[in-house]
Amino acid sequence: MSRVLARLCAVAVAASLLFTTWSAATPKEAAALDPTVGYLMAHFTGESSTDQQIYFAHSTDGLRWTDLNNGGLVLRSTVGTRGVRDPALVRSPAGDRYWIIATDLCIGCGQDWSTAINNGSRNLVVWESTDLVNWSAPWLLNVAGAIPDGRNAWAPEAIWNPATGDYVLYWATNVPLNGATKHRIYYARTANFRSVTTPQPYVNRPGNQEIIDTQIVEVPAGVGAYRYVRASRDGQIAIEGSNSILGTWTSLGNLSGIGLTGAQVEGPMWMKMNTRNEWVLYLDQYSSGRGYLPVLTTDPSSPGSYRLPASGSYSMGGTKKRHGSILNLTAAEQNRVLTRWPATAVNRIQSYNFQDRYVRHYDYDVRIDPNVSPAQDGQWRLVPGLVGSGTVSIQSVNYPGHYLRHYGYDFRLEANDGTATFAADATFRQVAGLANSSWTSFQSYSHPDRYLRHYSYLLRLDPVSDAQSRADATFRVTS
Repeated sequence: MSRVLARLCAVAVAASLLFTTWSAATPKEAAALDPTVGYLMAHFTGESSTDQQIYFAHSTDGLRWTDLNNGGLVLRSTVGTRGVRDPALVRSPAGDRYWIIATDLCIGCGQDWSTAINNGSRNLVVWESTDLVNWSAPWLLNVAGAIPDGRNAWAPEAIWNPATGDYVLYWATNVPLNGATKHRIYYARTANFRSVTTPQPYVNRPGNQEIIDTQIVEVPAGVGAYRYVRASRDGQIAIEGSNSILGTWTSLGNLSGIGLTGAQVEGPMWMKMNTRNEWVLYLDQYSSGRGYLPVLTTDPSSPGSYRLPASGSYSMGGTKKRHGSILNLTAAEQNRVLTRWPATAVNRIQSYNFQDRYVRHYDYDVRIDPNVSPAQDGQWRLVPGLVGSGTVSIQSVNYPGHYLRHYGYDFRLEANDGTATFAADATFRQVAGLANSSWTSFQSYSHPDRYLRHYSYLLRLDPVSDAQSRADATFRVTS
């Protein structure tokens, strides 16, 4: 998790939030899952209120990613700070239930880094699903309220622990303890992500050294010396091994040998290749703002085996991938996910009466121009409307999650803010062209007496009353 590096002094805040009590619900026994064939990544994308939500990406090979929902968000937090970062995808041992757990944090949405570090949310945000595509409403899970002077709860992860028959849920909390105020990793046990045991210290570093991001991967017998390996950001990208999740962990080294330290990367995210004994450790290049980079290894417990990928051997898709989690998908899971969020064709929108000109965005304004450069500024996806039935919304290709919407009858390219007003203003009915029925016109959903049209090459939302305006409001959708 990117954050202000300088230590910020804070007034101690008493932890007064109600802490949920432990409820010993019994999860189903573990079941052998079908072979996995693909990969689902949950992540966030940046620092705005829209970027700090849940996004999905899919891959068939673990290295080349396609944004789902055409790059738009798939889940929005409506609780707590109304923003989420660092999502973790969790599957039940029986493969019949899934959770997303995430940091309750929205930087720049009324909260700055100082507040988030020293008096942030003690809650995590949780969603639950039985199929990966239909998700419950989010709820808040208070995990840090019972930690004396615990000041936040960041970067959650969870792993099934066969030794105890429940999940080990772990996260970072900023705590003044033994003369040092810093982030340490705490854990609690849970069976349902609705109630937890009393938090306990889990991972600490000497002196003032913080540790925030850590993620554990289970390694099969015969690979390396340990059953579990964890990667953490603690000044380095530290690699540790253990044969018990809650047992003793052994330091194995770090990734400084390939030039990766905590000064460049964070948010370690493990992924096991489906068809071979190879792992990918994705690392978020927060210092350069470039998002995830894959690092490959055939033995997670051997830091010397990690290697950087060959140039051109991976692609992270159109959106920036920030601190997240990857789930290996069975064929049934993959089919459900891709059916719910299919890829939509890329199109251009050609003017009827200026046929050398196409709809394009320029500095977030929208107009018709010839010879659009870069070409992606004039490329769009006509996706199911954000509101209504049988409607469409027009989404930018190179600004995923951004749509044509009218505001004061002028058109802009704007990020979907999740409001009903935005949805209505960015939704149209695609009807027969007003000047030529073999072409297309776009009738406003929120103002059905008005249509998308150009005027002096700029796009507007106007009534159509004469031949000129009908021609201006007629377009062709082309590949």
